[in-house]
Amino acid sequence: MIWYDECFFRYSNKSFFSIMSQVPYFAMFNTQEFNGSTDIFSEKLSSLFTEVTAEAVNTSKMFATREVNLDALRTLYGLAQCTPDLSKLDCNTCLEGAIQRLGLFSLPVGARVLFPSCNFHYELYKFYNETVPPAPPSLLSPPPPPPSRGRKTVWIAIGATGSAIIAVVLGSFLLCRRHKRDREEKSTSDHEVQLLRLGEGNVGVAYSYDISQGQEPQEFPHFPLGIILEATHNFSNENKLGEGGFGPVYKGILVDGKEVAVKRLSRTSGQGLKELENEVTLISKLQHKNLVRLLGCCLEGNESMLIFEYMPNKSLDFLLFDSTRSIELDWKRRISIINGIARGLLYLHEDSRLKVIHRDLKPSNILLDNEMNPRISDFGMARIFGGNQHEANTRRVVGTYGYMAPEYAMEGLFSVKSDVFSFGVLLLEILTGKKNSGFYLSEHGQSLLNYAWKLWCEGHILELMDPILVESCVPSELLKYMHVGLLCVQEDPADRPTMSSLVVMLASDTIVLPKLTEPAFSVGRVVNLAQSSSNAKVFSSKNEVTLSSVSPR
Repeated sequence: MIWYDECFFRYSNKSFFSIMSQVPYFAMFNTQEFNGSTDIFSEKLSSLFTEVTAEAVNTSKMFATREVNLDALRTLYGLAQCTPDLSKLDCNTCLEGAIQRLGLFSLPVGARVLFPSCNFHYELYKFYNETVPPAPPSLLSPPPPPPSRGRKTVWIAIGATGSAIIAVVLGSFLLCRRHKRDREEKSTSDHEVQLLRLGEGNVGVAYSYDISQGQEPQEFPHFPLGIILEATHNFSNENKLGEGGFGPVYKGILVDGKEVAVKRLSRTSGQGLKELENEVTLISKLQHKNLVRLLGCCLEGNESMLIFEYMPNKSLDFLLFDSTRSIELDWKRRISIINGIARGLLYLHEDSRLKVIHRDLKPSNILLDNEMNPRISDFGMARIFGGNQHEANTRRVVGTYGYMAPEYAMEGLFSVKSDVFSFGVLLLEILTGKKNSGFYLSEHGQSLLNYAWKLWCEGHILELMDPILVESCVPSELLKYMHVGLLCVQEDPADRPTMSSLVVMLASDTIVLPKLTEPAFSVGRVVNLAQSSSNAKVFSSKNEVTLSSVSPR
């Protein structure tokens, strides 16, 4: 494989046509410092990626460029491209993998990720051409000698026959393409119909008032589209609660006054239908007070939606990382939230009839009910393990960098211990009020995990406590919870405790906690590498990309 700025060359002794591949990959990023809000930059980059990916996936050339205004003076430019032999789904999956790899470098000011099947590039300057270069002149053969009068009829006959053949071939090609498109549309339609038969045949009963009053239905309810349109005021912007990779989420009020949250599948979401099917299958079989409750679904026309109970206090990140709203989270409430999340994960891993690995545990996926009890949500990425299965491997790494265990982010290996790692990051964020992702941009120049370990070794871990907790916190309890959080993010998955052990540790004041070893710093190490290289002599390209990372699997 050879990557150039304007083209790509690949050959192999094995066929790679129509096969999506993300390994090995080559990543480069701009080492300039970004001046401005990293949260706004991250939000704008996410918007740019969503738009340029959707456009690339839906064009025949599998290629698109896009511009997003970063602020009054700066524009963010992006390019996404797949090899045109890929399906739309594989192209979308490949590009998603590219943006996930960028998380390893903590979203630099500009970057480029090159896969065998796709590539993604963004900068704060226009790095691509908007005009198409003129096609090279065709090679002309010398004109044939003028035919004699006797051969003129023969040439006309051959020309007419050739035209007829071309017309037949072209017509057959167009007819085949139409049949293929019809088959794809029918397949998609059939897939949506199959969703109505999920949950061992328990999906399909119409929504009724009895269900809303708390009576358990004999079948999983299906909400008519009309009810959802009326409840959300035709998906008005005023009712929009947020936007995720799956699609937008709206607040709805049913005729009987019950509040619901409607998760609507975006039509540009490549794998959204599969995630919806996964979420219905899982949550319809899981019942726990610390898991969000799925009330039903709506699969009508071109719409695919899930209907959940409404959480009035929104998600944990909405309160935790806001300097004014975080006052609502005193020490007692944060401990209650941590313990509730732990019990929900214990149920998923050990106590439910399914062994479920969530794979995307983070503050935005922890919803808070009217009593501030935590509810784990968003099971679109979750995986079910068999009875004796303890670990699995995937080529499609999903989730959020900063919360991923290193063995999962780098090698695709996941298990209950990957969820434990995510829980540890989440626990430390709740105690400190700081995000793990982006913490290195602060004055400490390190990741949250790295800095917590440093303070722990120096005996100053209390310095990391959220200042809001000074008056309500019990120092001995804080030390215990910090210890537990660092146990969860150990480098070796075998050193991390199980959720059953963690629930006991959190509940007991007398148990002796295991000795800590150095935690995993997947993000911190990359950042330190970049900083240590900043003074080294480098040969800069035109795009000012100076650092790269090659990662075979």
